[in-house]
Amino acid sequence: MTVDRLSTDGEPGGARTKPLAWLRAPVQPAGDNGFFGPGSVTWKVWGYPTSLSVGFQRAVVIEELDPFLVASVQHTGKVYSQARTRYDHTLAYFTTVLFGDTETAVKASSVLMRIHARTGVGVEPVSGLRYDANNPDSQLWIHLTAWHSILYVYEQFGPGPLSDAEERQFWNECAIAAELQTCDPDRVPRTREGIRAYFEDIRPRLAASEITQQMMDHLLNARVMYPPLLGKLGPFAWVANKFLRMATIATLPHWQRGLADIHQSRPADLLVRLLAKPVFWTLAKSGRLQLALLAWLSPSTAPIAAPFLRGVPARNQRTLTPAEAFAQWRVQTPGELYTRLHRIAE
Repeated sequence: MTVDRLSTDGEPGGARTKPLAWLRAPVQPAGDNGFFGPGSVTWKVWGYPTSLSVGFQRAVVIEELDPFLVASVQHTGKVYSQARTRYDHTLAYFTTVLFGDTETAVKASSVLMRIHARTGVGVEPVSGLRYDANNPDSQLWIHLTAWHSILYVYEQFGPGPLSDAEERQFWNECAIAAELQTCDPDRVPRTREGIRAYFEDIRPRLAASEITQQMMDHLLNARVMYPPLLGKLGPFAWVANKFLRMATIATLPHWQRGLADIHQSRPADLLVRLLAKPVFWTLAKSGRLQLALLAWLSPSTAPIAAPFLRGVPARNQRTLTPAEAFAQWRVQTPGELYTRLHRIAE
């Protein structure tokens, strides 16, 4: 799958995108159906407009409660200096794993691990312990926070809870996606109760320093990801930012709000819940409109999501397991690459 499915010249990352072109321009098919494909619960849930908006924002905000993760993010400083580019690239990576073809996905996994090995290693300043962005525990925290957030927001602002069978399939597919990272898929819970138990177990290690609180507040400000033009639209930009911020906070448990020093009244929670459902229901009616908005907010993500949102079938209707894909495309698995990168660093 090539990222340049529609002619763009890349912003951020050097290009300029024409979002409205995605409403009617032809879209090239993906090479194959990736790891999930049509009929998967992953495509159903992650493909709903709640996911790449409030769900994604919720995930990246909550992730900062891990002191080791926030130390890594703070070290590079890009969350402040290159917020829009970082958002764009992170969203594109998740979309590649979920909707991209297998060749692109396994190669993206390898590239991301190499970037983490260069920039995501250091010492957490409070504990003095070493952090490593590729560490299996850190990767599991990121992975489960993302998948849980996406499902939770889908339930709150989207069609509602999945059936029991669909939820089992969702968490089984979550374990499949975990194979694109260093986390052990056997440690991925396969039930809602298991996910709750994971978060209860990890809660004592979570903390919120002043840096964490500053980071979470920054990531709740959707304006950091706006394209320059949208930022100049005054009241519209303010309303969009306020809506996303309020909607994301409304999904945070109160103990997390307390750690982050984030406050929002119960009436505000209720108001945004009432507003969000019809907004996302309307967006869900048009894949073309979703794609145009996505191209505006994340130019790198739009070409990857385009076949799914426009209903363009893949050239090859197969799906592969991650193990099959790593072998076919001759890419080292995350476990193999992690071992190799550690040997190089020693």
